[in-house]
Amino acid sequence: MTHTDTLTDPRVKTALGRMFGRSEQDETTAARLPGGFATLSPQEQADAAAGIYMPVSAAGGELLYSLVRAVRPATVVEFGTSYGISTLYLAAAVRDNGTGRVITTELSEDKIAAARRTFAETGLDDLITVLEGDARTTLGALDGPPDFVLLDGWKDLCLPVLRLLEPHLRPGTLVVADDIDLPDLAPYLAYVRGPENGYRSVSFPVEDGMEISCRL
Repeated sequence: MTHTDTLTDPRVKTALGRMFGRSEQDETTAARLPGGFATLSPQEQADAAAGIYMPVSAAGGELLYSLVRAVRPATVVEFGTSYGISTLYLAAAVRDNGTGRVITTELSEDKIAAARRTFAETGLDDLITVLEGDARTTLGALDGPPDFVLLDGWKDLCLPVLRLLEPHLRPGTLVVADDIDLPDLAPYLAYVRGPENGYRSVSFPVEDGMEISCRL
C-alpha cells in the first residue's frame, strides 16, 4: 500500500527548512520595530513587521497536518499567511487527502509575493488562494462555509475574525488558534471557552500552545 506524505517532498522540506531558518532572526528583527507599534493600524503593523516570519512551530505544523488529514475539510480558511509556513502544512494535508482547498489571508504585500513564490516552487499553488487585505473584509465574501479554520494572524483580531466566520460554521467544524500564551489572545480564549458561546475547547501543549475548538 502506497502512503502519500507531501511533507516529505524535497521541494516542501527545502522551503520549510529555509523559512524556519530565517525565522530564527525574528527576535532581532522585532527589536527594530518602530516605537508605538501597538498604536498603528493593522495595515501599518503588517508593513512594519514585513520582515518577521512569525511562524507556527514545526510541531504545530505537524499537528495541523494531522488534523486536516483526519477531518478531510473541503475548505480550509487561514487567518494570517505571513510567509506561508503554516499554509504549506495545511495545503500538504489537502493534497494528500485528494480533495479540498486552502483560502488564506494576508495584509503585507511583501509577504504575499514571497508566499506565492514559495507555493509555486513547492507545487502546492493550485490548492491555495491568497486573499489580499484585511481579513475582516476579505473573509466576508467566502463562497462557501469553512470546514477547518486556523487563526494565526494578529491576536487581537482573532475574535473579530471568528465572529465574522461564525454564522457559516457548521457543527463539528474545528477552529484552531495558535500562541495561546500571548496576552492579546485572552479575549478570544475567554469566548471559545465560555460554554454559552457554542464551542467545546481544549488547549494543546505544543510550543506556545494551540487552542482547538469544536463548533457545537
